[in-house]
Amino acid sequence: MNLAKRAAATLAAALIAGTALAQEINFGVISTDKSAAIKSLWDPFFEDMRKQTGLKVNAFFSTDYTGIIEAQRFGKVQVAWYGNKSAIEAVDRANGEVFAQFIDLHGTPGYYSYIITHKDSPLNSLDDMFKRGKELSFGAGDPQSTSGTLVPGYYVFTQRGLEAKDVFKVVRPASHGVNLLAVLNKQVDVATNNSEELDKLKLKDPAKRELVKILWTSPLIPRDPLVWRKDLPAETKKKIKDFVVGYGKDAREKEILKGMQQIAGFRESTDAQLVPIRQLELAKDRAKAAGDTTLSAEAKAAKLKEIDAKLAALAKQAK
Repeated sequence: MNLAKRAAATLAAALIAGTALAQEINFGVISTDKSAAIKSLWDPFFEDMRKQTGLKVNAFFSTDYTGIIEAQRFGKVQVAWYGNKSAIEAVDRANGEVFAQFIDLHGTPGYYSYIITHKDSPLNSLDDMFKRGKELSFGAGDPQSTSGTLVPGYYVFTQRGLEAKDVFKVVRPASHGVNLLAVLNKQVDVATNNSEELDKLKLKDPAKRELVKILWTSPLIPRDPLVWRKDLPAETKKKIKDFVVGYGKDAREKEILKGMQQIAGFRESTDAQLVPIRQLELAKDRAKAAGDTTLSAEAKAAKLKEIDAKLAALAKQAK
């Protein structure tokens, strides 16, 4: 074989290999409960995705958001379900792009973060919690969780000039599922959680849901996004989006979605849905910088100016 033919054959082989690779999709799912239980709920969705798109779809389960972000960053995961905070990391660090968003069973555009405790707890408000903080153990959320860390971190602690580690006797970060179980079993006194997790518990075991007391409810949080890698082939992206946005149109598919995540389906979305969460992150950073006594006046002014410029740019983007 001459050099030109050999080069052509090599190129053809590379193109074929690239096409084959593009047809295999690893789909990342955060496992807030036991992986086996989550897998059984998501398997029918993935099986339908395989049949309807012709793609080889593999489930990738992780107990924390960072595991999925890193997998997507290094091309081990091509599509993933995230919370909004972790989606920002995926977009900024893992070549990610939001393409769809969950639709709530009731058609609401978001969900809520909670601070919860056991029904038997003497705590009935955040004031009670703060007064007795040094006696209490706190189940904090995954560091990359929107409803477990970012939202309660800002509204419950930052706006009071506090950090959780300075309020409680013990702080233990964990997933929503682990924190909920710890509250039910009285292994922690208070914990972060969200309306999605408590709705699932109510469906699965209403009696146990009655054992959970909500001490604080957040403002509405945008529904979770789905994020794909930007470098997926356009044809593959179209197959994925058409399937996802079109899913949940009959009774069988509706039941699958309800079991998966208490949702009715998906709508198209973009990175723009992350703007309010980015603003929240920066507002938290600004409050922290403003109260930082270790910074010189010049350094503080420069830091605040930098954050304010970012907030102004996001305000324009939001319009």
